Amino acid sequence: MEMPPKSPDGSEKSPQELVTSNTGSTLYMSSRSESVWTSASRSKWDIYHKPVIVVSVGAAIFLFGTVITSLSCFLTRNKNVYKMSGPAFLSLGLMLLVCGLVWIPIIRKKQKQRQKSQFLQSLKSFFFNR
Repeated sequence: MEMPPKSPDGSEKSPQELVTSNTGSTLYMSSRSESVWTSASRSKWDIYHKPVIVVSVGAAIFLFGTVITSLSCFLTRNKNVYKMSGPAFLSLGLMLLVCGLVWIPIIRKKQKQRQKSQFLQSLKSFFFNR
């Protein structure tokens, strides 16, 4: 003979109460991202500000590394310091610059996919909610 499931506090729940529990729907609602389901359009700056900042910082560090590396050619004092730190700034700046430049097409592709998804959702709701 099968016993009905007991809740943590020891009281018995009927199968009807278990089915109508809102735990699953609460988890489903909280798992959805707000930005995907809201239709508020964002400006270009809101979308691209992070990669633009990364590209700007990378370009600045790259230029700083170029200046420090060129100083090792002109200055004789502390030449070893310039020779060691210049290429480090060059590589760090180049890495940030490339990461930011690669990030921009990735964001564009995600925006296109999001637009297609929203269009398909509206089309689906138009046909199936009649």
